[in-house]
Amino acid sequence: MAAKNIFKMTTPNKTPPGADPKQLERTGTVREIGSQAVWSLSSCKPGFGVDQLRDDNLETYWQSDGSQPHLVNIQFRRKTTVKTLCIYADYKSDESYTPSKISVRVGNNFHNLQEIRQLELVEPSGWIHVPLTDNHKKPTRTFMIQIAVLANHQNGRDTHMRQIKIYTPVEESSIAESQLFFL
Repeated sequence: MAAKNIFKMTTPNKTPPGADPKQLERTGTVREIGSQAVWSLSSCKPGFGVDQLRDDNLETYWQSDGSQPHLVNIQFRRKTTVKTLCIYADYKSDESYTPSKISVRVGNNFHNLQEIRQLELVEPSGWIHVPLTDNHKKPTRTFMIQIAVLANHQNGRDTHMRQIKIYTPVEESSIAESQLFFL
């Protein structure tokens, strides 16, 4: 794994137009691969777990139920190329449950995770796009991604995350091949 720079991302109060990750998919350059992973959480309230985090409904959410850091673990069965992580957060709805500081870690397993991004979120409202690329904009190859909520707004204890999506780049050659197939 190449050396990674940790940097802080500050979110604007409003999500810019076009930030919906489904628009990324429509470009044909990336595809969502969260369904290929095994998801686990450090804790959750009953009825507010992985299913709500992945149900494509911005009204539902994961709610942690324990001490920080709150963890979302995403494990792939094989080494996987990941380019972008998208998290939906809504400060207006969730207030003190909204994450304010997040660490994104990658590795082969729980024992060798390395932080590649640290985000400072300021009253986020909408999709937060987190690049999982190195200094040369090359996507990361990993078996595991861990999202750690280190702090919430207003010193809140538990956290809400409404949705998480993970994207891999679509190989240009496979796009060309699939287009030839339909000719």
